Amino acid sequence: MRRLITTLAILLVVIVAGMTALVLLVNPNDFRGYMVKQVQQRSGYQLKLDGDLRWHVWPQLSILAGRMSLTAPGAAQPMVSAENMRLDVSLIPLFSHQLSVKQVMLKNAVIRATPDSERQRPQNAPIGPADSTPAEPASGWQYDIGHLRIVDSLLIWQQPGGEEINFRNLNLDMTQDRRQSAALDVATSVSRDQRTLQLALKGHMKIADYPHRLSGNVDTLQWQLSGAGIPADGIKGDASMMASWQAENQQFSLQQIVASLNDSQLNGEISGKWGIQPDLKVALHATTLDLDKLFGINIDGVSQQAQAAQLAAANRPPVIAVEKSWSGASSPLTGMHMLLNLKLDAVRWRGLDLHSVLLDAENRAGEISLNTFSGQVGAGRFSLPGAVDVRQPVAKIALQPQLQTVAIKPLLRAFRLPQALDGTLTLNGELAGTDLDMMAAKNSWQGSAQANVQNLQVATLNIPQMVQRAISRSSDRLSADEASPDGTIQQLSGKMMLNKGVITLSQLNGEAQKLSLTGAGTVTMPTEALDMQLAVKINGGWKGDDRLIAALAESAIPLRIYGNWQSLQYSLPVDQLLRRQVEDAAKSRLNQWIDRNQSNEKAQQLKKQLQR
Repeated sequence: MRRLITTLAILLVVIVAGMTALVLLVNPNDFRGYMVKQVQQRSGYQLKLDGDLRWHVWPQLSILAGRMSLTAPGAAQPMVSAENMRLDVSLIPLFSHQLSVKQVMLKNAVIRATPDSERQRPQNAPIGPADSTPAEPASGWQYDIGHLRIVDSLLIWQQPGGEEINFRNLNLDMTQDRRQSAALDVATSVSRDQRTLQLALKGHMKIADYPHRLSGNVDTLQWQLSGAGIPADGIKGDASMMASWQAENQQFSLQQIVASLNDSQLNGEISGKWGIQPDLKVALHATTLDLDKLFGINIDGVSQQAQAAQLAAANRPPVIAVEKSWSGASSPLTGMHMLLNLKLDAVRWRGLDLHSVLLDAENRAGEISLNTFSGQVGAGRFSLPGAVDVRQPVAKIALQPQLQTVAIKPLLRAFRLPQALDGTLTLNGELAGTDLDMMAAKNSWQGSAQANVQNLQVATLNIPQMVQRAISRSSDRLSADEASPDGTIQQLSGKMMLNKGVITLSQLNGEAQKLSLTGAGTVTMPTEALDMQLAVKINGGWKGDDRLIAALAESAIPLRIYGNWQSLQYSLPVDQLLRRQVEDAAKSRLNQWIDRNQSNEKAQQLKKQLQR
């Protein structure tokens, strides 16, 4: 044991002495020109090192550099610039005055993926024909670095003509092996519009054909979105996929996507071509998609966004900037072409449980066509084709809704309207407006529809019972043959016109138990009021004076329902109708008596009085 310890101590002394002598004998600045030349030959990029290079011995033999930059040929700005760079080198090659870099570490770096940092074509360079075949990719990775680390850095990404996006707190660890594959571990965050997106990625890449081609697997991609307008718990999830990229035509493909989004699950693929105007194709399938949790929708009370806004307002710092107002013309949809195909087995939206939802849409630079948007809601079905135009500062929306036997009460609850109606609705119509939200739909949309309601029930409003009680109170010559008639209106149809929150109903025709009605009216959503003018006919259900029963069957009883939704009032002037019926019956009997007594002088005087 003593000999072993002695041997190790001697070996340690030799290594320390050798490294000390190496530091004293080898000047790291001698490798400056070599490094610049190697980078130039392998990539064409220009490496610039400011200040002297110096040794760092413990715990790893390294060369430390000050400010550095790496610039593409003809670029206006460097692709990479950093305050500090560390090169971990192998010890043995240094004895023969050779440099073997094992790891490059950049700290506080700025990486630019912008048009100003890209390689530029020389002014006098010849341009090949547009249909020429691209040159074969060079073999081997031009950036031949075994291990690259980037710590606490910034990535600036910008598409031509687009806005810059800053990826802050960038930490990257990439290791390359001799099989020309690389392992990636990346973490970063993006902040825009008072929202923060945190990203973390682990995966593997095949880099034999870089920079012309890249392919690999994303083993884990985790994200979390938080901030203004986001639920308090945020939107988070993870995904895995296979990815590929071709630089010549800027095509990419994401296949075998398996992703989670809070409690929702998605799978499918995304492919397309990147460039000045991206061309994307998205095909996704979801077994479950809970939009209420994703967007913090709570239709029974204050939404999570509103709660978060109230909390933020209570602790809001002084305002130093005004948030830029949203403009449809600035939407990213105006700069791309996209085909979207979604198949959703189960969707929850504003409390509605939708099933078998299909969405087939196409975006042409901000002009969106909803070719198919259909599904099941409860026992009914819906279809909502249409078009959305976001090319202008204010979006324009045109829809052709079609509903088949959709339950009314859940629909009213979804739109935050009083749940005073129940039944099933069948509707065909056309709607147009601006802004796709509930406030705009209630206040500024316009359109028309033909509607039919089956088994309509109005809470606290039983029209047959109202008529029955009113007639029973006004006349002792009639009595109902039923104690409490059913208030259900089996069928009601009519036309609807929507104009800035006011729904005008016309050509109403309904059938209930021993009752029929016609009429028209208005429903005002901004003030939550209505005014309905109905004409009700009794088709039986009475005992008593047969003549009066027959007269009621032929007469329309006026019924007006008006007022606020929460406290409706009604007017049913049955006594006037009955009085008129009695008067008409009396006049009829007098006319009959006069006709039988034409020669009677008293009858002639009575006839003159009736004519007056």
